Amino acid sequence: MSGLLKLRLTIIGTTTLLIALSTLFMAVLLSLLGALNIASLIFMVLLFNLGQWLFAPYLIDAIYRTEEIPEGRHWLSEIVKRLSAKSGLRAPKVMLANIPIPNAFAYGSPLSGPRVAVTRGLLNTLEREEVEAVIGHELGHLKHKDVQFMMFLSVLPAIFYYLGYSMMYSSWYGGYRDRDRNSSPALLIGIASIAIYWILNLMVLGLSRLREYYADAHSVRIVEDGRRKLSEALAKIVTFTGRGARRMGGAYGSFKCLFITDPDRAEEDLREIGIGGGLRDEQLVREVLSREITIFDRIAELFSTHPNIVKRLRAIQSL
Repeated sequence: MSGLLKLRLTIIGTTTLLIALSTLFMAVLLSLLGALNIASLIFMVLLFNLGQWLFAPYLIDAIYRTEEIPEGRHWLSEIVKRLSAKSGLRAPKVMLANIPIPNAFAYGSPLSGPRVAVTRGLLNTLEREEVEAVIGHELGHLKHKDVQFMMFLSVLPAIFYYLGYSMMYSSWYGGYRDRDRNSSPALLIGIASIAIYWILNLMVLGLSRLREYYADAHSVRIVEDGRRKLSEALAKIVTFTGRGARRMGGAYGSFKCLFITDPDRAEEDLREIGIGGGLRDEQLVREVLSREITIFDRIAELFSTHPNIVKRLRAIQSL
């Protein structure tokens, strides 16, 4: 069985399990609380997430100070147009984010349309062929509709999160039915809901990491010599971001799930890899690939939106 097929089956299986568990937990809570109490909460969470999805691109543009690159005015436009055609996509808007860390992200909504953004730091750090591989990865996210996919899945743990805290606050302050008789059951249901939230959230993070592998595979497929180009790009992004992470103080972690690598983990990734300066591109990749993955690395990865950089580069080499 090919690695890409196994990846697809894993994504399908994990998604199915996540939805099944959510449905089971919800059925139990409905039987305990009654449909009317929880239906209004679900409606509010869905409404909030829908609004977030529709208007988030404009918030992202404001936070990252993005500006659109007009078609034909920059070599990025030509790369996006060419790779979009190879991906079977309508070319998205090309945006430049005026931030110093080297990164890129895909985003959009029905109101804004699809967009691909690269940071000024990425253009200053990577070679043009490496930027091409990064663009291929981001187009993979648009091809696989990852923005919509992850938004839908993120709603499921969010429902239990808000339900859990609303039940606990109700039990503490006597706002849920009769305090004397029902505060304890409400508190227990609230704690159970928060526990369910953590379980589902870990599964959503796992799916986010799988979608990164999937987007990497797309880049390797549509970019000539994409395996080498993407490997070098990721190794350099982690290295340069890690060196500046302490100075920037994690200021750009608000939407880290959008980025091609997690900026909050960049410094830790660099420290774990143990890479110094002055290495050539291919040497940098070899240094990353040669590193052993510890139990601590595997545990830390569980709480990250992106795969461990060593595992990720090894997966790319196997494509």
